Amino acid sequence: MDSHYHLSIAHYFLLFLLASSYMRSTTQLSFCLAGGELSSSVETNSCIDEERRALQIFKRHLVDPSGRLSSWVGHDCCRWEGISCNNLTGHVVKMDLRNRYPGLRSISDEEWDRSAYEMAKLRGKINASLLSLKHLNYLDLSFNDFHRIQVPKFFGELKSLQYLNLSAASFGGEIPPSLGNLSSLNFLDLGRNQLSSSRNLNWLSRLSSLKYLDLGGMDLSTTGVNWAYAVNMLPSLAELHLSDCQIKSISLSLQSINLTSLFNLTSLITLDLSWNDFGDPFPSEFANFKSLEYLDLSNTGLEGQIPKGIGNLCKLKVLSLYGNEFNGGLEEFCRSFSNCSNIALESLDLSFSKLGSQLPVSLGMFKSMQNLYLGGNSLWGSIPDSIGNLSSLKTLYLSYNMITGSIPDSIGNLSSLKTLDLFYNMMNGSIPQSLGQLSQLVSLDLSSNPWEGNLTEAHFINLTRLQDFKAGDSYNHTSLIFDMAYDWVPPFKLHTIYIRNCHIGPGFGIWLQSQTELREIYLSGNGISDSFPEEWLLKISSQLIQLDLSYNQFRGNLPSNLKSPKLELIDLSHNQLDGPLPLWSATKVTNFDLESNSFSGPIPSNIDQMMPNLNFLYLSENHLNGNIPRSICNMQQLQELSLFGNHLNGTIPPFVYNMKQLQILSLGSNQFHGELRLAWSVGSNMMFLDVSQNNLSGNIPTSLGALISLKVLKLNNNNFEGEIPNSLQNCSQLGSIDLGDNKLFGKIPQWIGGLNVSMLNMIRLRSNNFSGHISQQLCNLQQLHILDLSHNNISGTIPKCLGNLASLVNDSYTSDDTFYASNQPTTLTLKGKELVYNNTLYLVKSIDLSSNTLQGEIPEEISSLILLGTLNLSRNQLTGKIPSQIGNLHWLETLDLSHNHLSGQIPQSLSSLTSLSHLNLSYNNLSGRIPSGNQLQTLIDPSIYMENPSLCGVPLSTKCPGDETFPSKDTKDINVGGNDELWFYVSMVLGFIVGFWGVCGTLILKTSWRYAYFQFFDSIKDKIALAIALKVARFQRMFSYV
Repeated sequence: MDSHYHLSIAHYFLLFLLASSYMRSTTQLSFCLAGGELSSSVETNSCIDEERRALQIFKRHLVDPSGRLSSWVGHDCCRWEGISCNNLTGHVVKMDLRNRYPGLRSISDEEWDRSAYEMAKLRGKINASLLSLKHLNYLDLSFNDFHRIQVPKFFGELKSLQYLNLSAASFGGEIPPSLGNLSSLNFLDLGRNQLSSSRNLNWLSRLSSLKYLDLGGMDLSTTGVNWAYAVNMLPSLAELHLSDCQIKSISLSLQSINLTSLFNLTSLITLDLSWNDFGDPFPSEFANFKSLEYLDLSNTGLEGQIPKGIGNLCKLKVLSLYGNEFNGGLEEFCRSFSNCSNIALESLDLSFSKLGSQLPVSLGMFKSMQNLYLGGNSLWGSIPDSIGNLSSLKTLYLSYNMITGSIPDSIGNLSSLKTLDLFYNMMNGSIPQSLGQLSQLVSLDLSSNPWEGNLTEAHFINLTRLQDFKAGDSYNHTSLIFDMAYDWVPPFKLHTIYIRNCHIGPGFGIWLQSQTELREIYLSGNGISDSFPEEWLLKISSQLIQLDLSYNQFRGNLPSNLKSPKLELIDLSHNQLDGPLPLWSATKVTNFDLESNSFSGPIPSNIDQMMPNLNFLYLSENHLNGNIPRSICNMQQLQELSLFGNHLNGTIPPFVYNMKQLQILSLGSNQFHGELRLAWSVGSNMMFLDVSQNNLSGNIPTSLGALISLKVLKLNNNNFEGEIPNSLQNCSQLGSIDLGDNKLFGKIPQWIGGLNVSMLNMIRLRSNNFSGHISQQLCNLQQLHILDLSHNNISGTIPKCLGNLASLVNDSYTSDDTFYASNQPTTLTLKGKELVYNNTLYLVKSIDLSSNTLQGEIPEEISSLILLGTLNLSRNQLTGKIPSQIGNLHWLETLDLSHNHLSGQIPQSLSSLTSLSHLNLSYNNLSGRIPSGNQLQTLIDPSIYMENPSLCGVPLSTKCPGDETFPSKDTKDINVGGNDELWFYVSMVLGFIVGFWGVCGTLILKTSWRYAYFQFFDSIKDKIALAIALKVARFQRMFSYV
């Protein structure tokens, strides 16, 4: 009995040991459904055969460019990439095929590889074999590319699904209502696809367990208010994302349904309705979402004031109202949170919301604030000291406002601050040294402010983490001085340095040369006068992306060989660099600018190999010689080629016309010769063509008419012959044409001013042999503001319709497209001399018809060109009178009517030209008195009126009838008279000062004299009053006796 009993005990014990060993060898349970994580390393004999076959079928219908599913081989599917199984049953419960290549926002731009990201996307079709995975509770296919296929209807039969993420996977079509069958689903993300919805979302209301819903990017405009009803039936919903769903404002009768229907969502923590178009005042009903911690209403077109009720959301941690149209200020918003015992707000974004107020002191009450974005508003005043109370603040954006004054010293209290952005304000004070206490600061932007004072080592003493620093202004010089010792070594290692138009020089200090981790360098216009830092550049070349040292005075040679595999921009223009052009190996560089230096020698013949991806090549205003190398034609991405102002010679190579992407070709001011044999073809993108000031000859090629995108054509100062080709009328975008100083002849074509070429704003045909009449077609050019037909053989009369040139009458017709006109200088004859215009050419308003054979009268209509700055009609055969309303041309600076046959009197209205600085009426038949007054008082040179025998009056020596007799005066006498008149007024002022203040000043300072003075006048007053009274009494007695 005992032995049998002990034997049974032994058997049971052995069975227990075997069972324990089996359990240890087959079970490693690590499944947490709440977190959605499963261990993919399970030890089972194998996964379920049926499920393995289903996965293999599913794989065969997918396209996997990067081989992400290469592990899907063998029998144990539970070990396959993205597959997880239940440890006890072996059933597949999780499929995570999300594209794991990092998105652009998760890494820096230079590290992100779009091609690798695209390659990692799965494509193809989704096979219904997934229905065999009856225990699947987690499915993630996000960030792939299914090429607008519809979400499979059979997904609604995967009844075990608790997590479904199809976001950003390029699904299209309507959402299948069958998804409403997934009653266990608690996470649904369909956002960022090309999905649409039917007129109702009733299927959504059946997902009673749903906690997370994202329909971002789906067009819900067709559902009306149905989306609100459906969402309202989800009592467990904690996160709702409806960004960019085209939800419109709803009429007042339905608005209560639309907004208040969401109030049943008492568990809602996150609400994202951004990028919709409400176009209404801020709905006060949002204040009832007391559980909200995250609210995003950015770019929803909200108007009016932010309701005070928003301050009742005391649990709110993140509030984004970016890009709306609020009025009012920040003070009311901040005060609305005063009822909260503990303000939880950590991130506030009110940027670009049209707020206009001072920065309130009450900002300091948000003690938990970590990120504050207030940029892009109209905030003014100074930054309050209370900003120093935000001890948790990590990010502060105040850019694009109108903030003035200085940075408060309390800024040093922000010990957690990582980003400070004050870009583009009006801060004109000093920068406090307390800034140097921000030991966590990574990015500091002080640029585009008119700062005063100095920056010293103390401002940077503890900025050990600083990586990005910006100061100065891109367009205007500032008075900010970097007052560092030449050999100072900063505590930081910058990645980006941006200092423009400040005072750094003259030396390129050690504090700059010690920055050896730089990726982006912008140090233009800082007055640095030093040898080029070749050794420093070699140290940083391997990681360098942007290099801009332009508008300084660097001198010497550049390193001849440099390898910089990441470099994209090189701008060393406007320095004093010399020697040959460098041969740098920079295969990624797109912008190479060395203009306005003293480089010499030829353009390297292998430039296409060293910089094959160039878009912009600027080598103008140097001393380069030789031919344009043929290798440039291999640079098919080149958009702008600027070589003007060198000593290049030979003929312009014909291969240029093959460069389809070329938009700007500037070869002016060189020594090119021969004919322009460029066979331009259809499809060229040329917008700016300049071959001016060379020795080119022959006819203007008719193939130029193929350049239908051409805006600026400069062929001036060459030896071109023949007529203007009619093919140019095909250049319908042409805005400026300069053919001056050539040997062209024939009539000015009628198509200039026609419908095909109606955008011309400058026509310069001077110094040719054109004949015929001025076409009235020119009057149709509404944007024309420079017309120069001088020094030709043009006859006939001046068209009266010139008075209709709209851009000379109304500023609204003036073209603001100045980019192509400002690429290089244009010479115009104004104010009696040749002037060179660059960026201000669009401001010039001039008509020059001088040195032709024009006849007839000056049309009175020309007086309507009230914006005209220069009018030159000299050296013609004009007759009649000067227009009587010439004084209407209030902006006229130059008026030259000399060498004509004009008669009659000079209009008195001429004295109304208050801007006039150059006047010439000589060699005419004008008569009468010369008008005087206003601006004419300053134009005292007699040569202005010479050879008009019947003119009289100042400044001529000829006196007019009725003038007083006075000795004849020459110009010197007139000047002396002017000096006498000046001394008369000076003496009168001095007399007044001495006479008035000599008496009154004494009375003010001397009390006794003041008393005596007024007592004297009091006694005189009494005596006079008594005398008058006696006289009156005597007269009364005399009349009483009569």
